[in-house]
Amino acid sequence: MNNLSNGALLDHHNTFTCKSIPSLAFYILIPLFFIGLSVSIFILIVVKNAVFFVSFLLLSLFVSSFIAWNTLNRRQKAAVSFFLRSFPDSDLAVARDGQLVKITGQASCGSVYLESSYEKATSCIYTSTLLYEYGRLGLKPVDVNRSCFQWGLAYCERFSTDFYITDRKSGARAMVKAGPGCKVLPLMVESTIVITTRHCRTLSTHLRKWLRAKNLPVEPRLLRLEEGYIQEGSCVTVIGMLHKNNDVMTIVSPPQLISTGCLWQRLLLPVDIDGLVLGVSNLTCPVINPEIYFYSPLKFFKELNSSKFEPAFNYFYVTDRKSGARAMVKAGPGLDGREQNLLYIEELYLIT
Repeated sequence: MNNLSNGALLDHHNTFTCKSIPSLAFYILIPLFFIGLSVSIFILIVVKNAVFFVSFLLLSLFVSSFIAWNTLNRRQKAAVSFFLRSFPDSDLAVARDGQLVKITGQASCGSVYLESSYEKATSCIYTSTLLYEYGRLGLKPVDVNRSCFQWGLAYCERFSTDFYITDRKSGARAMVKAGPGCKVLPLMVESTIVITTRHCRTLSTHLRKWLRAKNLPVEPRLLRLEEGYIQEGSCVTVIGMLHKNNDVMTIVSPPQLISTGCLWQRLLLPVDIDGLVLGVSNLTCPVINPEIYFYSPLKFFKELNSSKFEPAFNYFYVTDRKSGARAMVKAGPGLDGREQNLLYIEELYLIT
């Protein structure tokens, strides 16, 4: 699995920085501001004309608002999110090797799957858990839900892993390389699942157990725990570079930086994207039958969504979660009564 925790820490510490604005711009704007302020005050005093002074103040207010707008939106990755929505969808069936593609479809786990840290959600391709602590300076908030300037990130963990995505347009399947060594830019807002108040004298048992497991203090204090994850079966959107090798399609991180360009509709400056873009789609993906996984060379295990399943001789298709190979299978119920969902493969026809 790929540890993305360092990226979360950098995002938090750079929340109110102007990294998206070149430093050269500040070296030019700051002297111009003082020069313009001096000239406008001189004209106001000598000529007794306040038009230039008021115009200078309005222009300074506009520039300051523009810088503040871009700085605050950098934390929410607004430019990247808008770029993801506006980028045209690609079709895996006709996309070329080396092309930058945007694929939306249903995600499925590869050989490695993740589990969320606090809620223990299984079969995840991406997990993120953030713990914020309030009152490091001894201050108490008036409203814990609305106050945000004194919250400090006390702990974070963020992971991603390789997974498969099924294109909702063509039905083609590709592996997304989001595992170790891959650069991934997740676009997902974590949900607040635990928040304590100033009147809290003891923490819940589950929260204290989780804090101990992470080697964190368990004394009562103002905490906010946020967690987000993408489970198998979710509809996701990925932007990356497509590689094709003998009909095996893989989406990897682009080798070069991707610029969002100037988004004048939102008054946002260009942002460079370094890595694979992963987001959750609001579109409805077609429902795929429960996956069937090879359990051994002679038998396999099928995960069921219904308890009314009755094993019987039948033909169906199976996709190997490791290689992506697809086969038609004729199978019958297992003879072991203790494993009602265990089937034996009688015939297997590999589809080339």
